[in-house]
Amino acid sequence: MKKIFITFLSIAILSSCSEDYLTLEPQATLFSSNYFSTVEEVEGALIATYDVLGHQKGTNLSWSPTLTMSEILSDDAYAGGQDAGDGAEEDELNRFTISTANDIVRSIWKRNYFGIYRANFTIENALELENVNPTDVDRIVAEARFLRAWFHFELVRFFENVPMFTTVPKGLAEGNRPQEDPAVVYNQIASDLVEAIPSLPTQIGTGRATKWSAQALLARVFLFERGVYGNGLTAGNTIVDQAYVLTQLEDLIANSGHDLFPDYDEMFTMANEFSVESVFEVSYAGEPVGGDWGSEQYVEGNLAAQLMGPRVTGGTTFYRGWAFATVSEKRYQDMQGDPRLDATILTQPQILSESGVTLNTGSYQYTGYYNNKYTTRLSDRGTVGTPELHNMSNYRAIRYADVLLMVAELSQDASYINLVRNRVGLGPVSYSEQALFQERARELAGEGLRYFDVLRRGVSVAQQELSITNQVGAMYSGDPAIYEVTFNAETRGFLPIPQVEIDLSNGVLEQNDGY
Repeated sequence: MKKIFITFLSIAILSSCSEDYLTLEPQATLFSSNYFSTVEEVEGALIATYDVLGHQKGTNLSWSPTLTMSEILSDDAYAGGQDAGDGAEEDELNRFTISTANDIVRSIWKRNYFGIYRANFTIENALELENVNPTDVDRIVAEARFLRAWFHFELVRFFENVPMFTTVPKGLAEGNRPQEDPAVVYNQIASDLVEAIPSLPTQIGTGRATKWSAQALLARVFLFERGVYGNGLTAGNTIVDQAYVLTQLEDLIANSGHDLFPDYDEMFTMANEFSVESVFEVSYAGEPVGGDWGSEQYVEGNLAAQLMGPRVTGGTTFYRGWAFATVSEKRYQDMQGDPRLDATILTQPQILSESGVTLNTGSYQYTGYYNNKYTTRLSDRGTVGTPELHNMSNYRAIRYADVLLMVAELSQDASYINLVRNRVGLGPVSYSEQALFQERARELAGEGLRYFDVLRRGVSVAQQELSITNQVGAMYSGDPAIYEVTFNAETRGFLPIPQVEIDLSNGVLEQNDGY
């Protein structure tokens, strides 16, 4: 299955309606109360839940693809954009001076709750099905629980203190819930994944959640929780400790059929989507379901690639991107001599080596470096609608290389690191925490994981790694001061709760520390 998309009635957790609207007679005959009565209909709700993975902008809010914003928060990239005004909200993330009114932050918040609502809606309707094969119900519920875990994890690792929903709220009052202790949310995430694993499919390369993707996500959740809190995870009666997670990953390695893709340089091309290395992949399409500008809820393209592409004209390799998340000199220098450099970082000389190409080198926080894993290749551009909104390249959300490195971390066994290194012709290393995180930084650069790898190592590490000073490179454009970054230790790296959400809750929600 190349892409997952569906025309589906949007379901939201809270919708603002005018008094006039509430007095209108219904003009449709399709209602959730009587429609979701067959496996096929509930399957449609499940696919609509998957669709939220590709949502990258809340209605009337800012672009906020997780990949791009995680890169901007990290030391691997700056904010970028056309000019300081164009990337003002992104630069707040980059500099850790984030306003509680930042629309990017609210967009991240809203879309994940949108996904949680759909997941809960799917689960409740699946469990009410009658006279159907119970295996079908178990599988639908398991996939929805995986997605609910995914969305809750996005929220808790970005915001820390968040409300948790495992049922569809019955009315506005029930939807106005206080924040849970992060430990409660992490345990619910673990419960969703542990209970989902036995009923998930094992077939790989479909773009759907599998037993293997749930095992890998559980490990990612475990490592982040252990690093930031160290409380441990409990899934019902199951203690999810290091040994349990390691067993899950060893099962994945032994039985899934996943493996390292042989050619690192070709792994991120459209031709190699859903490859043997993709443990979980988010799909994007080149055709709009129902709209373009002004109808962003229908956009099916990879906006992270569009945002991070170079601002070029001419040539036959790239189309015009928006130059956000410009790669830092720090990341470029760290990867010198590494065979993965060219596949990871696209440089100004490489772009200009093609005849007929012009490149805007005066954009904000211009460094001369771009993300080469997710960019504006002409081969990835959509064919209808507005091309820049429909980049077709998929996001490799969990790769097998990441799985091997998580096993290395849990077991402190360098052989798993060396499998990753051997793929690109690098020699073996002995295990150390420094060797592990250096390998993660290089192997997974440009994939939205660096920021969270730093946060889970503690505030002192974040202060050192995420603060960028005296790193201005030869191709940088503009005052050196615009490249200076200081990590805000008071926030511990978490985003603010959107102030408008606090206001709408009438004070039920409380602001995070440092804001």
